This record gives sequence, C-alpha cells and structure tokens, in this order.
Amino acid sequence: MNPHMLAQLLVQLIVIITVSRLIGRGARWLGQPLVIAEVVAGIALGPSLLGWLAPGAMQWLFPAESMPFLKMLAEVGLVLFMFLIGLELDPKLLKGRGHASVAISHSSIVVPFALGAAAGALWLYKSLSSPDVPFSSFVLFMGVSMSITAFPVLARILTERGLMQSKLGAIAIACAAVDDVTAWCILAFVVSLVRASDLAHAGLTTLFALLYIGFMLLLVKPFLARLGARVANREGLTQNVVAITLVLLLGSAWTTESIGIHSLFGAFMFGAVIPKEGGLAAALAEKLEDVAVVLLLPVFFAFSGLRTQLGLLDTPEAWLTCGVIIVLACLGKFGGSAVAARLTGLRWREAGAVGILMNTRGLMELIVLNLGLDLGVISPTLFTMMVIMALVTTFMTTPFLKLLYSPAEQARDQLLHTPEPALPASSYTVLLCVSHGQAGPGMAVLSRALSGERKEANLFALHLLSPERSLKARGEEALDPAAASGGALAPLVGRAEKLGLSVRTLSFVSSEPARDICRTAQAKRADLVLLGWHKPLFSQTVLGGTVHEVMQEVGGTVAVLVDRGLSQVRRVLVPFVGSRHDRAALGLARRLVKQAGAEVTVLHVTSPKDSGSGTGAGRAQVEELFPADEGASVKLKVVRHASPEEAALEEAKAGYDLVVVGLGAEWGLEDRLFGVQRERIVRDAPASLLLVHHPEAATVLAQTPEQARTQGTAPETTQPVGARS
Repeated sequence: MNPHMLAQLLVQLIVIITVSRLIGRGARWLGQPLVIAEVVAGIALGPSLLGWLAPGAMQWLFPAESMPFLKMLAEVGLVLFMFLIGLELDPKLLKGRGHASVAISHSSIVVPFALGAAAGALWLYKSLSSPDVPFSSFVLFMGVSMSITAFPVLARILTERGLMQSKLGAIAIACAAVDDVTAWCILAFVVSLVRASDLAHAGLTTLFALLYIGFMLLLVKPFLARLGARVANREGLTQNVVAITLVLLLGSAWTTESIGIHSLFGAFMFGAVIPKEGGLAAALAEKLEDVAVVLLLPVFFAFSGLRTQLGLLDTPEAWLTCGVIIVLACLGKFGGSAVAARLTGLRWREAGAVGILMNTRGLMELIVLNLGLDLGVISPTLFTMMVIMALVTTFMTTPFLKLLYSPAEQARDQLLHTPEPALPASSYTVLLCVSHGQAGPGMAVLSRALSGERKEANLFALHLLSPERSLKARGEEALDPAAASGGALAPLVGRAEKLGLSVRTLSFVSSEPARDICRTAQAKRADLVLLGWHKPLFSQTVLGGTVHEVMQEVGGTVAVLVDRGLSQVRRVLVPFVGSRHDRAALGLARRLVKQAGAEVTVLHVTSPKDSGSGTGAGRAQVEELFPADEGASVKLKVVRHASPEEAALEEAKAGYDLVVVGLGAEWGLEDRLFGVQRERIVRDAPASLLLVHHPEAATVLAQTPEQARTQGTAPETTQPVGARS
C-alpha cells in the first residue's frame, strides 16, 4: 500500500463519517434510527447518486484500485460489530418469556422463509440469480434473506421509543434475540452449502461447525467466565485482558472462515458465549463500540452503497419486481409474527406492534446481502432490490409504531402505571431533573431545605437517557433502568441519603426531553420543576435550549439551580421588583423559612427618580406571602438604583448561601431559546443561584412589574417584615 493509497483511504474515511453524521441529523429529526442515515449516506456516495451527478468526483473519491482496501476495512468493522451483537444477547432477556418468544420468533422465520424460498424457486431464480449458482443454494439464501430481523436496530428503536421496559418491548427484544441466533445458524448452513463443492463437503463443513460450537460452549465459555470474575474482583479491564479477548475473537473468526461458514459467525458466536455477569461484557462493549460503530461500520455502509446501483432498475418490470419483493417481505415477517403473537395471548394491537418491530431488517439484512453478493448467489440487480426492501421495511417501523403507540400514551402508561406509596394530599412535590451528575449534590441540599426536618416533600429525580448512548447503557437498561442512569443520579442519591432524604428515581430514553419533562411533571403533579444547569455546547444563556422549552410548556413553577458549591441554605437573598416571577421566588423563599429556618433578605430595588410610598408598597407585597409569625426571619431592604441587576449583584457579595431571583429583563434574565453571552448575574454572582419562572396563566398575588416600578421610594431601609407598623 503506497502513501498515495493511504492518503486516499484517509480522505474516504473523512467523507464517509461526515456525510453519515450529517444525514443522521436529518434522520433523527424524522424520528428514524441512525442506521437509516448511514445506509442512505452509503447509497448517496455510490453510483446511484454521486456517480450519477458527478462521475468524476466519485471516480476521484473511490477509484477502483482503492476498493479492496475499503472492503478489508469494512470486513474488520463487521467482525467487531458482530462481536458486539453477540455481547448484546443476554439469556436474561428470555427469562419468563421463553415459550412466547420462541413461538413468535420461529413463526417470524418460517413464514417469510417459505415465501422467500417459494419466490426464489418459482420466479426469481430464472431471471435474477447469478450465473451458475446452484438452485438449492439460491432458494435457501432467498429464504434466509427474507427472514432476518435486525436485532441492534430493533433494540435502538425500542429504547428511543421508551418501550424497552414494557411488555411489548420485552417480548420483541426476546423474539429478536432468538431470531438472530436461529437465522445465523441457518445462514451458516447455507454458506457451507454454497462454498462446498458437493454434498459430502457440505456435510463435513456442518460437522466441523457443530464441533466448533461444542468447543466454544464447553471449553471457551468456562474460561471466559473465570476471566470475567478476575476482571470484576481484581484487576479490572486491563490492556492484557483486552488483548487476550481480541486474540480469541480473531481466532474464532478465523476458525469459522477456515471451516467454511464465514468469519462473521465466529465473531458473533464468541460474543454470545462471553458471560454477561461480572462486568466483562459491558466493559468490552464500552471499549470497542465507538470505534466499531462510528469509524468502521459507516465504511461498510459506504461499501454497500457503492455496490447498490439503482440505475439497474431501469424498467417498470424491474420496479414492479422490487415492489413485489417488499410486499412479500412485509407479509411474511409482519404476518407470521403478528398471528403468532396473537395466538400466544397478546391483544391484536400488541400483536400488530410486535409484527411491525420484527419486520425491521436494516443492518443485518445488508450483511446477509453483501455475503450473498460476495458468494455469487445473487446478482447486482437483485442485490439492489433487496437493499431497497431493507431500507423500506426499516424506515416504516417507527411511523407505523407511532400509529399504534403514540408518545403520549407511552409516557402515560410508563408513569401512571408505576406503583407508588400513598402520599398526603397536601404534600409538596418536587421533580428534580438531572442531566449531569455534578448538579446532583446541590439539588439534594436544596431539596432538604425545601422538605424541612419532617421531610414534608415528595421528591422525584428524573434522568432522561439520550437515544445515542452506549451499548453498555442499553444492556443495563434492558435489565435495570435505574442502573442505566446510575452515573448521573448517583451523586444526588448519595447526598440525599446522607441528608436523610427519600428520593424516587425515574429514568427512560427520550428523544424529546423538554416534552417528556413536562409530561412527567404533569403525571406526578409537581409543584416545582427543578432543573440542574450545565454549560451547553454552543449557547451561553442559562435559560436556553431544553430549559427554555420546559418553561414555555410546563404549567407550574420552574426553577434552575446554578450550583456554586451549595452546602447549606441559611442566608437567602431575594431581589424583588414585583413581577410574577419575583413573587414566585418569594413563595420559594417562604418555604425555605418555614421548612429550614432560613434567614431571608428581600432586596426591593426602586428607581432613583421615584418617590413616595415605595417602602410601604414593597412591605405590603412581601407581607402577602409572609405571615407575622414568619416575618421576623425576613428582612426587607429597599434601595434606590438605576440598575436593579447591578444592585442585586452588589448585595449578593454580602455572603449569602443562595440567591433566589425571578426571571425578568430587570435582572438581565430573559427566557430565550439561544444566547451568545451568558447572563451577567449568573456570570458574576459569587453565591449559588435559583432562577425562578412562573407561568403567565397561573394565579398571582400582587401587582404587575409595571405597577411595582411606578410606586414611590423611601430612603434605604432594612427592617424585619414581622415588625409591622
């Protein structure tokens, strides 16, 4: 490989990854899994689009002499990916669901296999098979290619839709697991037939394959169990352990390639026999997934796209044939799965959803099709038709699933059907929304102050998982949703335990975080939605992005905690001009006084030009919220200043633990989606901040901001509110 070819390969990788990620943004907007974007990106870079629009550019980017190197890189990526798929198959997924899963999955294989084989035998073999391919090999291959379900794509769709913990999701993922194992065993047999010169060689290949499987189960699996225990209890996942695992993986892939059943089966089998207990499987997945999925797998899609030639379908008859293949694929997979699911006791609605999910093909179908093209079983024209079928059946999964289970119904089922202890009707409920772990300890301290000594608050901690998270998190969530979010919620839960607080954790995958936060707040009847803040990637404003969307949609008070090491809530400052947000801030301050005995200073800022009864007006508004028996802990400080924001910053330097400030332009805090400059009070205030938003539709107690600003002022005073005049 000369330096020129290395430079060519590097440019190809840059283009492939960039195009895949850019199209992935559009796929995510359409609610489609990333695999759709990667397949489309591969086709776009191939002769179907780039080669059609700019043949010279395609020839420069993907010259014929570079294709062998690209193919080898794609093959290595597939070996790693099939290993990860094997790691994902956990026997615990089948616990309590074995009978139904086996019945549904085998029906979802037998029916489409029969339709595919029949179509191959009666129709496709004469016109679309490769020259000289044996009739039996072509028929068997068509049956297998019609019966594949994409386990990784299905898992991603289930987690993105929040269905992994539902009855429907559990059955579908278990069926896909059984389906994968069965289909790959059948495919290994078909490959052995194709590669063997006669039936005697095919029988010998099958015998060696059975011996290989026995060796993996009886000798390799116990060794890996001991290795996993060593990793869990002693060393951890060292480089030596990773090296041993990779050597065994490559050895397994080489063995099956030598036997004649393809290296992918060896990689898949090795991943499947690694014990899922002890942490070895999860640690290996975390180490290898990003390299395999982000770097190498898009190369496979690009290589598949370069082999997909839509121009070959140049007649109405060809497109009609493609349409019939799609119909047969959907009829066999959807029909076989749905009917079997109904016979096992599911309602038709649930059975239909299982059928839709099992009809997902995606990546696994492409692997099978590339294998068939490499072996010379199918022609390039049939390969193109089958790629289109894989795209259509995968693309239709999400929208059809939405028709059966809308996001609102899923969220309501997930949140409302969770059994919870009975709570007093008057209990104060706080929803703590945790995005990153660093916000947790401060939120726990604030929650303790809002709860008081008698813990008079109902606390829920919510962490929403991103759809694009690691294989490790997906596997953990499949068994324990709390474990998947443990990294983000652990600091909050740990500090809450030290403070004697009881916090119930909620976690699920969400592609619409703001909307799901609002749904959760409504379902839990939250009095306060408390958001933790972290610096966003692009916007600088604290009140942008998801925070902005939550404030626009939620029906109650929303507060954002900017934590600067909050360890206690004893001295509290509340800047005040009289807006509805300011009065909501006073309401939270009153709770801090009542529950935690905090000392609150209300800073009432007036204009230097105003004169008159400002002190009386400010005192009246504060006394509306603070009865006489609590007023002694609240001091009203009235100051004249041209800039309320500057006055609040000056006062905040006086050693307060927490500054509770309502949103408003007077404090430099405006509810906006995007901002290029961080709010000054957030940037410069030395204490932790609690930024409070009150919805317009809610009932408020005092004057409007305009009324408050038009009141007169008195000289600066500091008096206890309880000292009524």
